[in-house]
Amino acid sequence: MKTTGRTEHGTLAHRLIADHLVEGRMDPGSEIGLRIDQTLTQDATGTLVMQELEAIGLDRVRTEVSVQYVDHNILQADERNAEDHAFLRSAARRFGVWYSKPGNGVSHPVHMQHFGVPGHTLAGSDSHTCAAGALGMFAVGTGGLEVALAMAGRPLRITMPEIWGVRLTGALAPWVSAKDVVLEMLRRHGVKGAVNRVIEYYGPGLESLTAMDRHVIANMGAELGATTTVFPSDDAVRAFLSSEGREADFTPLRAAEDAHYDIDEEIDLSALVPLIARPTSPGNVVPVRDVAGRRADQAVIGSSANPGLRDFAMAAAMVRGRQTAPGVSFDINPTSRETLQDLTKSGAVLDLITAGGRIHQAGCLGCIGMGQAPAVGRNSLRTFPRNFPGRSGTEDDSVWLCSPETATASALTGVITDPRDWAAETGAEYPSVGALRQEPVNTAMLEAPLPPEEASRIELERGPGISGLPDLDPLPDTLQGPVLLKVGDDVSTDEISPAGARALPYRSNIPRLAEFTFTRIDPDYPRRAAEHRKNGEHLIVGGDNYGQGSSREHAALTPRYLGLRAVIAKSFARIHWQNLANFGVLALEFDDAADYDRIQPGDELRLEGLHTALTADAAPTLVVRNATRDEEYPVHHHLPPNRRRSVLIGGIIPALAAEESGEAGETAD
Repeated sequence: MKTTGRTEHGTLAHRLIADHLVEGRMDPGSEIGLRIDQTLTQDATGTLVMQELEAIGLDRVRTEVSVQYVDHNILQADERNAEDHAFLRSAARRFGVWYSKPGNGVSHPVHMQHFGVPGHTLAGSDSHTCAAGALGMFAVGTGGLEVALAMAGRPLRITMPEIWGVRLTGALAPWVSAKDVVLEMLRRHGVKGAVNRVIEYYGPGLESLTAMDRHVIANMGAELGATTTVFPSDDAVRAFLSSEGREADFTPLRAAEDAHYDIDEEIDLSALVPLIARPTSPGNVVPVRDVAGRRADQAVIGSSANPGLRDFAMAAAMVRGRQTAPGVSFDINPTSRETLQDLTKSGAVLDLITAGGRIHQAGCLGCIGMGQAPAVGRNSLRTFPRNFPGRSGTEDDSVWLCSPETATASALTGVITDPRDWAAETGAEYPSVGALRQEPVNTAMLEAPLPPEEASRIELERGPGISGLPDLDPLPDTLQGPVLLKVGDDVSTDEISPAGARALPYRSNIPRLAEFTFTRIDPDYPRRAAEHRKNGEHLIVGGDNYGQGSSREHAALTPRYLGLRAVIAKSFARIHWQNLANFGVLALEFDDAADYDRIQPGDELRLEGLHTALTADAAPTLVVRNATRDEEYPVHHHLPPNRRRSVLIGGIIPALAAEESGEAGETAD
């Protein structure tokens, strides 16, 4: 990889940004505002988004297309998820939003099938929204409040990223697939390698990658920390849109021949081998052969990271006429109703069932810990994007991330297996899945927005489990409190606000959900925080890449509800940093990372003069006083002026209220 320092226009990412730029300059590191054409919300984050739309007084969305999906929490063990679904449907009808019913599929592939348009922008309250870059979109995953503002017609504010050009050459060998491409990127660069960068793929190697292959790669750009991933819109995109009856939406888009990238890299696709991410990080990648022979207890095909019809057809072709190994659970999560129809018509479902496969409904399911939790310590191979500790729903889990070929070969042998070795031993030929579409496009489970007059009469349906948004008070001028928690590097939002069947059904009840906050790291944190809240605020100290992973803003809101007012870390993940600011939590970074080691849990920290320090023209530097140890640590923030104002007033929602009342000028984000 080579850094050139160039920022000239000419890349496709620059073109997409320039076409939608409404605020700021395209200088890497500065804040810009983008006009948003489309938005995407899902049920794990959408309930807050709809409550936020209500709080800001929106009458109807201002975007070209906004879609509310129900894909994460479709396991209805009691009434809570069903209540949220009813609320989301009523809110979609009220605000002029498309509604994708439970069972219609995972938001990202369904959006790509029915709504994605090359050259358009998409903001989604899901970190894997970047998957739509496969169509030549500029698609950004962000916090729900950012999406609510975009739905209200306000610009999406992001840090202008560097553009990282990855030139692809060659073609993938048999038994190597698109998942191995993005795993190779993670092997090289880890989970922080693309922070504040857009990854743009180009080059002759693209000719062998379908639009859904590109979806696999773009989706897991989130695991690299990227702002988004961009592919050109070419014949592969045209073919995909044509298969969905939407060829009229096709527009050819690509970088200029003389485009210059801030960072240059090359991947020879023909040199790649099957790869696998070991527990407990997507960046912990090794060749499958390095870990071959270890017992495999579960293999799961599906998720937004491998959602294509091809991925399921490949698994079906590999197991046809065979049986999965004794003791292996072989789980099939269709990613859309349309894909399940095609698999059924082609006979692939029968092949999978006959071989021992378990067919589940179309949705996220095990990827978000909603069912399919593995046994403690047993190896689960998944074609998923993430394997953070406990995300599966099992605290002591052992989740590996791999391609459908590797997962299926391992299900057949009962041990982790390189699919090339399985093919050599069995004499299996590499399947040619060919043209896969069997059924016509089906939009029956997509409910279109109501006309404005009818929509204005809709009342939001609130079940008893749906609480209101908590009050967000202003930041005090002097902040003093104990360090109630100190955490290490790469703490994920799953560890801050857990996913899974126990916690996520409370996503609309902030006081109840707060009881799960940080419990995977410190089970006693919610009790201690709630007890201390009676006396004042507290702080948290974190390592590098604090808040990586999911975009769910609950990971900022529930600690805030419990009295958190500042996090001091070595560095922050992009989306979580935004979410903290949106809810009035001050995110600070150590000037000297070594000061992290000097602070211990329970230390009393003090920050003074915050109202002056966070004015628009003040330097972004502060000093933290450790009263317990009689020490001081210089720290800094990255808040642009508009975010400083919203943090001071308690968050974006109170800032908007102040703006409407004329009390604070332009305070909103």
